[in-house]
Amino acid sequence: MRVVVLTGAGISAESGVPTFRDANGLWEGHRVEEVATPAAFETQPTTVQRFYDARRRALHAVVPNAGHLALAALERAFGKRLLLVTQNIDDLHERAGSSHVVHMHGELFSALCRACGERSRWEQDLVDRPACPACGASELRPDVVWFGELPYEMDRIHRALTRADLFVSIGTSGAVYPAAGFVRAAAASGARTLELNLQRSDGTDWFHDARHGPASRLVPAWVKELL
Repeated sequence: MRVVVLTGAGISAESGVPTFRDANGLWEGHRVEEVATPAAFETQPTTVQRFYDARRRALHAVVPNAGHLALAALERAFGKRLLLVTQNIDDLHERAGSSHVVHMHGELFSALCRACGERSRWEQDLVDRPACPACGASELRPDVVWFGELPYEMDRIHRALTRADLFVSIGTSGAVYPAAGFVRAAAASGARTLELNLQRSDGTDWFHDARHGPASRLVPAWVKELL
């Protein structure tokens, strides 16, 4: 059996990572246009860098929860037959023990150089414009996918979806594309589909099955069943 798992903000929220967008559509008090677009970085880079610097520092205070740990256990059993795709830019899956992880929206602990294109592991602030480890230019930006940019590794993800026997979505809203379309792509190729979410999402009706409740409870229970 080949399995593709998609995770979203809901699984990390139980570890204390903010879900970022509030009921008013603001991202931690900022409009999307102020902190999560290429145009924002061009016009107010200091604001954008400080926003992501604060989020990067906050990750040091959180730890993986039972949902992350269960997915790591699933990887140990399935090996390369499991692909874990996450919309999250934290590193909680890796800290839990997962290694086959695709960060389709990038990673907070990575910096992208706009001068040479190299990516570097990065845990410090970027607001003071440090030099790129690869080329020395002071052109580092958060290695995250902003609105208007293409998610990473989409070809790899779609190949996995067309070959999957099972697709599972965990802690996602079902409202943000292209990830919201993964369930239909998997089902069209013959995969069974399952939603594990705190409550019904915008895409619940597209799944064959759905279970609702905290990811820290649902994910370990589902993994136990599968194993």
